[in-house]
Formats: sequence, structure tokens, C-alpha cells
Amino acid sequence: MLSPLAVILAGLLWLGLLFGVAVWGERYAGRLTRHWGTVYALSLAVYCTSWTFYGT
Repeated sequence: MLSPLAVILAGLLWLGLLFGVAVWGERYAGRLTRHWGTVYALSLAVYCTSWTFYGT
């Protein structure tokens, strides 16, 4: 079983990673222009997966 501290630290690390990716994407959006189709497909997959999870 995981300790509460480990779960909290893992959650904070995950949120920090997501925030870092979002900041990088905002600052360097020009580098992603040729990959917008992939970015859109992945974001749509995450969106649909989360709604499927919460819907059950």
C-alpha cells in the first residue's frame, strides 16, 4: 500500500508535469503547427476517455 505522502507527491509531480507541458505548448506553438492533427487526436482521446471514466 502506498503512503499518503507518496500519493500526494505523485499527484503534485503529475500536475507540475501537465502544467509544464501546457506552458511549453503556449510558448512554442509555432513548433507544433505541422503536428496539429496529432495533438488534436490525442487531446480528443483524453477528453473522451475521461468522460467515459466519469460516465461509468
